[in-house]
Amino acid sequence: MFCPHCGQPTLRHYQQHEYYCACGFRFFHNAAAAVAAIIQLQDTILVTRRARAPGQGQLDFPGGFVDPGETLEQALCRELNEELALCIAPEQLIWFGSQANVYPFAGVTYSTCDAYFRVVLQELPPLHNEAEISEHLWLSPAALSADDFAFESSKRALQRLLSLLAADVGAGGTTKTAV
Repeated sequence: MFCPHCGQPTLRHYQQHEYYCACGFRFFHNAAAAVAAIIQLQDTILVTRRARAPGQGQLDFPGGFVDPGETLEQALCRELNEELALCIAPEQLIWFGSQANVYPFAGVTYSTCDAYFRVVLQELPPLHNEAEISEHLWLSPAALSADDFAFESSKRALQRLLSLLAADVGAGGTTKTAV
């Protein structure tokens, strides 16, 4: 590989995520930050169907990559607006957790750290699908299966959500309660 510092084809893999060049330049290929929203309206969860690879045709939670200079909250609010024309204030975001993930794209597999937030809505918002989404669906928790989701991180986040909702219902609550 070519070194971005000296331009020579001497950049070599050194250890897990580190590359080293004969000129002394060190390059770190770290995980990219991504965000996703678990949006709840009464007894339903908003999921999207991916219109593009990776995972074309499979379900996902709306979200995307964090741009340089953005906080996780800013990135998620931007992504929701871009993908669904949904305007969410950062104050509406409830931290849900993070998951390690991989994102294969154009022959390169990127390591990501996916940050999940919950959003509890009181009324059905108008939504518009952007080109990356073929459709959006409001589904009951019982209709959601991890097997239908594109990414391992989303599958794990869904499993955690379903466990928390089941525990909430089992304790006499309803799925309307913020987890």
